[in-house]
Amino acid sequence: MRALRLNISLPAIFGALALAAALWPQGRAQAGTPNEETPQKLVTVAAAADAKFAFDEVVVAFEKEHPETKVQVNYGSSGNFYAQLSQRAPFDLFFSADVAYPTKLVEAGLAVADSQFTYAIGKLVVWAPTNSAVNLRQGLEVLLQPSVRKIAIANPEHAPYGKAAVAAMQKLGVYEAVKAKLVYGENIAQTAQFVQSGAADLGIIALSLAMAPVMKAKGSYWEVPSDAYPRLEQGGVMMSWARNPKQAKDFKEFVLSAPGKQILRRYGFSMPGE
Repeated sequence: MRALRLNISLPAIFGALALAAALWPQGRAQAGTPNEETPQKLVTVAAAADAKFAFDEVVVAFEKEHPETKVQVNYGSSGNFYAQLSQRAPFDLFFSADVAYPTKLVEAGLAVADSQFTYAIGKLVVWAPTNSAVNLRQGLEVLLQPSVRKIAIANPEHAPYGKAAVAAMQKLGVYEAVKAKLVYGENIAQTAQFVQSGAADLGIIALSLAMAPVMKAKGSYWEVPSDAYPRLEQGGVMMSWARNPKQAKDFKEFVLSAPGKQILRRYGFSMPGE
């Protein structure tokens, strides 16, 4: 049986959740003031939706140090971005929720080979709103409760967090019993919106979203054991057609720097090698 697909007005959901920027292209407000004689250089970034809140802070911190550079981040599904970049979508950098998509772009000759990097390790959680009566201490067994009628996950066809959610349910023996309850978000941010808005009873989402203020204040979570799903190594790459490669490299290096890592850790990411 196919998973249910919700037909919901995304703008309405975004307004309720203060997540309007999670899925749609947007520019960041400039934090610094460039010298009038030095025009700003624009860096365009395609980033996995789980990085939204962390990267919003990273961009502000980066632009304070580099007022001559403006960073514009679009958030969405890594698989969808991969498809767009395979058609030469106009992004300078790609931050994926896995390492497979950046590797494929390098192998296809679409990305700069020596620019590939790993920037974070993601984690999965089961999230429930504060008004839910379920006991998250039951772990994934909570998905079997009769009161849980809809479970939101990211679409496993193109979202690494969705693939990880299916793997965890299979590993812990609940997938067959609950697959008819699944509803698919286009990416992990939309998945979080489904459950936070009440369109789903529970969600299997990224820890980085569960720790964001807008979610943290409205629900609670249980962290899925990391050995229940493939390690969510998140990688990136610079595209071969990057318009401002120096500035793109500067942003990449800032994400990988101590200040960048500090921000990522605040949202539950661990670092490669940890």
